[in-house]
Formats: sequence, C-alpha cells, structure tokens
Amino acid sequence: MSAVLVSPPKGGGITRDFTASIVVFLVAMPLCMGIAIASGMPPEKGLVTGIIGGLVVGLLAGSPLQVSGPAAGLAVIVFELVRDQGLSALGPILMLAGIIQFVAGIFKLGGWFRAISPAVVHGMLAGIGVLIVAGQFHVLFDAKPLASGLQNLSAIPGRLLGLAPGGGSGAGLAFAIGLLTIGTMLGWEKFRPASLRLVPGALVGVVAATLVASIGGLDLIRVSVPSNILNAVDVPDASFVAKLLDPSIYVTALAIAFIASAETLLSAAAVDRMHDGVRTNYDKELRAQGIGNLLCGFAGALPMTGVIVRSSANVQAGATSRLSTILHGAWILGFVALLPWLLREIPMAALGGVLVVTGFRLVSLSHVKHLFHRYGPLPALIWAATLATVVAEDLLTGVLVGLALSLVELVPHIRKLRLGVHEQHGADASHVTLDGTATFVTLPKLTKALEGLPHDKALTLDVARLSAIDHTSAEMLQDWLQRRRAAGMRINLSGGKGKLRTLAA
Repeated sequence: MSAVLVSPPKGGGITRDFTASIVVFLVAMPLCMGIAIASGMPPEKGLVTGIIGGLVVGLLAGSPLQVSGPAAGLAVIVFELVRDQGLSALGPILMLAGIIQFVAGIFKLGGWFRAISPAVVHGMLAGIGVLIVAGQFHVLFDAKPLASGLQNLSAIPGRLLGLAPGGGSGAGLAFAIGLLTIGTMLGWEKFRPASLRLVPGALVGVVAATLVASIGGLDLIRVSVPSNILNAVDVPDASFVAKLLDPSIYVTALAIAFIASAETLLSAAAVDRMHDGVRTNYDKELRAQGIGNLLCGFAGALPMTGVIVRSSANVQAGATSRLSTILHGAWILGFVALLPWLLREIPMAALGGVLVVTGFRLVSLSHVKHLFHRYGPLPALIWAATLATVVAEDLLTGVLVGLALSLVELVPHIRKLRLGVHEQHGADASHVTLDGTATFVTLPKLTKALEGLPHDKALTLDVARLSAIDHTSAEMLQDWLQRRRAAGMRINLSGGKGKLRTLAA
C-alpha cells in the first residue's frame, strides 16, 4: 500500500470536495457491484455498503480523507461464509464484528493493528488477489466460480478450451466483452489525456463494454438490481437469535473484525502519506468502522473496510475534508434510486473484467522483492507462506500462519525485547534516543512517541544504541521519516548501521 505525497488542485475547499466526491463515486460504483458479485452476493448489497460507508462512516471517521466501502480483501471470506452458512448468517456475523471493532476502538487498540507484519498483510492481499482472479476468470465466461480457489485455478485451462461446465451459450461473447473491458480499462489508464486523468479506467471499461453489448444486442447475463434500493435491505428476522447461539459465528465474526480492522488502518496509514493534512485518529477510525459494519449487518449488506483505491482517488482529486466521502455516498444513493434501469444494462462479464484487474494488482511482486532485498529471506518467506495458505486453505488460516512465522523474528531477541525511547526537547530542536530492540511488540510505543513529536522543531534521532530492528518497525520508521521530511521537518538520523542505513537515504 505504498503512496506518494500529491499536490491537490487549486480552488476552494467545498468546490474541491464536491469535485472529488464525483470522482470517488465514479470509481466506487463498478467496484461496489463487482466486489459484491465476487463475494457471491447480489450487486445491490455492495451498493448498500458503499452508501453506509459514505453517509455514516464518512461522517464519523478518524481518517477524514479515507473512503470506506466493500473491499476485495473480504470478498473471499464472505463468499465462503455465504456458501457454507447461508446468507442469513452474514447479518449476525457482521453485527458482532462491528461490535468487536467498536469495543477495540473504545479500548484504544487501533495502534496494535499497525504492528501486524507488512509481509503478512501483503501476503494476505496477494492471496486474495489470486483467488479473485481465479474466481472472476470464470465470470468472464458468464459462468459461476467454483467452490474453492484451487478448483477455480485448475479449471482455468478447461474453461479456455471450452471444456469446463457452467458456461452459457454466449460464453465466447461474454469472454470477448470481458477482454474488451480489461483492454479498455488498461489502455485508458496508460494513454488518457492529462485533462481527463481523474476519469477512472474501470468506469471507462464498463461503459465501453455496456455500449457494445447494448448496441449489438448481445445475449449476455446482465447485472440484476431491484428497482427500489430499499428492497436490498434485509433486516434481522426470527432466525437472528438462533444464529447468535451458534458458537461458530463468533470465530468468523472475530476473523472479519480482525482482517477488516487491519486493512482499514493500514489503508489509513497509506492515505496519511499522500497528504499533509489532518492525521488519522486510529481508535476513532476503528469505532467508526465498527458502527459501519454493525449497520451493514443490520441491513444484510457486505462488510466494509477503508479502501485504498477509492481513498487514493479522493486525495488525488483534491479532497480537503470528510465532505467528499460523505457526498460520494449520497451520489451512490441517488444513482441507484433514480437510475436502476441503467445498472441493469451492464454485462456481468464487464464487472468480472474489472475484478480480474483489481485482483491482479493485489499480487504485488514488487513488495516481496522490496522485503527480500532490504530485510532478507524471512519476511519474503512469511509473505509467500501467507499467500500459499490463503489460496490452499482459507483466509484466516493464512493470516494465522503468517503471524506465527512473524514470531520467528523475535527468537534472537527473546531475552531482550525492551525498547527505550528517551526524549529531550529544547526551544528549537528535539533529540530522541532509541535504546534496545525495536520489534512489532514495541511498535505501538514507538509509533506513539514519534507521532507526538513537534513538527516545527529540528530532530536528531539517535539509533546508535538500538541493537536490532525487525522489518515491521523498520518499515514504519521509514514511512514516518519520509512523511515528516516531505512536510519540511529537518531530521538527522544518527548512528544508523546495517538495516538502519537505508533509513537515512
């Protein structure tokens, strides 16, 4: 989830928020529907989550410029949940997950989610990307994904040769429409004129595919949405209490709360690196996400997280406050309320194409190369093991395997995990000395100390007495140094050696 600091376009704050909200709305529409379909849910369920993410979470969020909505990172776990436990189980599970997130925010646990190894997070996202590409590849042929990721992967050759079951009579036409969507999306992003840089490629691809399918009168499976968005809201019924008595849903709720929180807060950290405005209040953001998922559970919609693609579009379009995020939810509500017939013209294969590109981009080989070259083979092994387990088993098992392997980094320092942070502040400068071992166990303490330093004073950060640092802490420190230096803060890194040498660059 790397990001760069961008300079927003000039203009009044309200005007820029209004313009940015339209850009985010155009990015969000195809993604909300596509992620719902990838989750094995009707597309309107993703739209409901997008509306709640804008109107409710946007108002309460601790990260004002972050956009919340349905996320590809939870599509796989929702698909398996609905397949194994039924759609009726999703509402109670999401309500429980929302309560867990809200309580975690109340007890100020937001900072601990940042202590999750980047290798685990990116390995999880890469595994999800592989599963989305494998599943949505079959949607390109107007067919449904198979029961597991490995089955989807093994069926791809047969699907290409026309041997796999489940494709409709227009499978070839559907595949052509899917390829048109992908080609148009990628071509637009590469060659679009500078004056239209804010028009999202996903929207252009879906519009092109829809026009070709409609003008050509192609017999394809289309998106199905109700004429009244209220019909997409399924409030808890009489089976709700019975579901709460099932112990298995508590494990699933905890998994969703954990993964959604980690993805949200890591996305928020990436958004902070893209602008020099208000920093994220992680505990407030966690509470807002909890309320959002509680409402999504009550409405029978998809789970939500903070999402980096829509958030990046928001910042790059010049948003200055939470007004942009709130308005984008209003635009989604207005569109689905007034123009549902237009959504019903979209071929399913077109949304499958959008999700194939989205899934492919989650598999970031550049990130694992970065981990390997800077920190050695262990973080790369954690990344690969997490990815493989997510694909072969399930999302929760993959994350647990990654977290277990992360503990290996603690073994050489098991007798000395203490980190001392010693601060001295003068009138014009500050001096901070780090003493001991910096690991993910002490990351919340280190983060709190660094974020509390004044912006308007020069800083000397002395790491000579730091005996070791793991890749999780090193990545956080690197991001913090880049962000503070980009904001004009003068920082001198003293005593850097070994792994720390790269931080001085």
